[in-house]
Amino acid sequence: MRLVSRSSVLSTFLVLAPSVFSQQPAPAPRAIAIDDYFQIREVRDPQLSPDSNWTSYTVKTASLKEDKNKDRIWMVPTAGGEAIPLTAESVSSSHARWSPDGKFIAFLSARNEGKSQVWLINRLGGEAQRLTDTPQDVDDFAWSPDSRRLVVILRDPSPEEIEAAKEKEEKDKDGSEKEKKPKAQKPWVIDRLQFKEDEIGYLDRRRTHLYLFDLAAKSPTQITSGEYDDSQPAWSPDGKLLAFTSNRSKPDPDATYDSNVWVVAADNTDKGGHVTQVTINPGADSSPAWSPDGKWIAYVTQLEPRLFDYATKHLAVIPVAGGEAKVLTQAFDRMVSLPRFSPDGEFIFFIADDDGTQNLCQIPATGGKIKRPIEGRLMVNDYALGKNGTIVGQVATIDHPDEIYGIPGGKLTQITHANDSLMSQLKLSHGEYVHFKSKDGTVVSGYLYKPLGYVPDRKYPTILRPHGGPVWAYYAEFAHLPQLFAANGYAVLYPNPRGSTGYGQQFARAIWADWGNKDFQDDMAMVDYAIEQGIADPEKLAVGGWSYGGISTDFIIAQTNRFKAAISGAGSAQFTSFYGHDQYQRDYEAELGHPWENKAVWEKVSPFFRVANIATPTLFMGGDIDWNVPILGGEQMYQAMKRLGRPTELVVYPGEYHEFKTPSHIKDRLERYVAWYGHYVKGDAASPRPVEKSSADAKPAS
Repeated sequence: MRLVSRSSVLSTFLVLAPSVFSQQPAPAPRAIAIDDYFQIREVRDPQLSPDSNWTSYTVKTASLKEDKNKDRIWMVPTAGGEAIPLTAESVSSSHARWSPDGKFIAFLSARNEGKSQVWLINRLGGEAQRLTDTPQDVDDFAWSPDSRRLVVILRDPSPEEIEAAKEKEEKDKDGSEKEKKPKAQKPWVIDRLQFKEDEIGYLDRRRTHLYLFDLAAKSPTQITSGEYDDSQPAWSPDGKLLAFTSNRSKPDPDATYDSNVWVVAADNTDKGGHVTQVTINPGADSSPAWSPDGKWIAYVTQLEPRLFDYATKHLAVIPVAGGEAKVLTQAFDRMVSLPRFSPDGEFIFFIADDDGTQNLCQIPATGGKIKRPIEGRLMVNDYALGKNGTIVGQVATIDHPDEIYGIPGGKLTQITHANDSLMSQLKLSHGEYVHFKSKDGTVVSGYLYKPLGYVPDRKYPTILRPHGGPVWAYYAEFAHLPQLFAANGYAVLYPNPRGSTGYGQQFARAIWADWGNKDFQDDMAMVDYAIEQGIADPEKLAVGGWSYGGISTDFIIAQTNRFKAAISGAGSAQFTSFYGHDQYQRDYEAELGHPWENKAVWEKVSPFFRVANIATPTLFMGGDIDWNVPILGGEQMYQAMKRLGRPTELVVYPGEYHEFKTPSHIKDRLERYVAWYGHYVKGDAASPRPVEKSSADAKPAS
């Protein structure tokens, strides 16, 4: 659940590097198709070499043939030029980090069906060498300033992982392999307040901690411990200290949002017996970044813990020894992330979520006017800052997926071209950023995609797509789904209703304990806007979303029958049944109170109790191991609508978490979207299913 009118003309900072075309006439651009989703290269994680001459990055590809995803590490001259692959295509590798001396790149990879470990490759090429060999996965790591050590994040190993490591060690010694006998799976024994998490499952008492790994000795030394999760390690400039994020609140960290920034000596030998708390704010503090002189730490802070995700994330600085924190962006009132000091320590850079975009910003370290080195109607998802002030960013635009850009001379210049070939073949609908008024006069914004071949004064079938979160937003970034719908003749509405980020804390908290009210009004206002503009056909409306977008869909169809079809993905509608079943017990209690004490509030926000009002044909979907928003929500709504005799269907995808990973499942989901809307909205004669199946066929979707 809590997992986001003017044309998208970029600012004067944006100058895109020209594409290189062959001498042959280019074929006419075509409409985007479902299979194009699997041709998009996901470019991410830019990292500058110490001399800033090279930028490494990771490219994720999805293979329908192999039905899996792979990550590969590349590097490219920061000034532009030919990209060079650093890791093999046959194995997944990611999280590349340059050694401060510039000689090596360390990265994470799980090879030979083993655990994810740190590997090392010479920047000049050659075979990668494994550095760590732990029973459990390495979750994260960071280089020490002297390039001799790493801090690694490890979760306490399970008994099964320890046993498997011992068996492997015995096999390596004598070269023999013992016959493996099938073992019964042991029961989960639960005694934590927070006991579930998507993509992990049931949580036990094993926690993540910091370990120091010496490259010469190839041995890890644990430097933090306890029943706390430690993460986001950052080295002090002199290599003597490590800052990190941890919730160590008493009596139970599972009960609060009170993460803080802590510091521990890198040579600590008592497993964290001497850690120093730097921040004391009762809200969430995270993402520590050191000043070049080692005297200050910049970090992200939330000042109102009661509001958790609804509270604005601000940029703050604090002395390393502790003391009074200074919040630098309180008047800005926009979510910030990824703070980093400039090389001279005079400024702090960060990414700001603002008005349906994300821009790279900078502010004086003592506070003051905010400037935007990368600005415009675009999406900065990540960035790297070099020792000489060089900046590269991971940037998407409304018409192009993420690529890596530099800003030489202040002009945004594309330096990777992973998606240029594909995008040159496609005819796209340019998402327009529009503004409209809701029922109570509140001004709301969103992205509107007109159907391909749009003709003014002609009305088109239209799909409303509420976003997830609810504290999230739609942004000025390329998305395959609205383009696919537009290619199939639909206008597509991507509203940012109240509850969305990028418009200030009051706008986000407007739906506090009141889901499906003001956000419903805002979503419907965009539908009315599209009708008033002569774009949407009021007789051919559809709705659908994922996560809170699925929840919003349930709210919408329970309050209006204006829509001819709906698709509710990973939604929930009867929230008391989710308390203790999904991963949000702390959030529910903070916002709604205990269900046995505030029954009326819990029922008010549960569209399940209005299911008898629903006449809209609705498809429910989800993954069978999703603990973020479990499939239970779709099952309950499907069961009720089936009992009421309403047109409905339930599709459950095996082995999928909240965010789907299996390419064939993603393709199947897209096919079902197009088929369901085509049948019920356009009136296509084809079945609402992409493949006709017998009602007795209970095989899972594949």
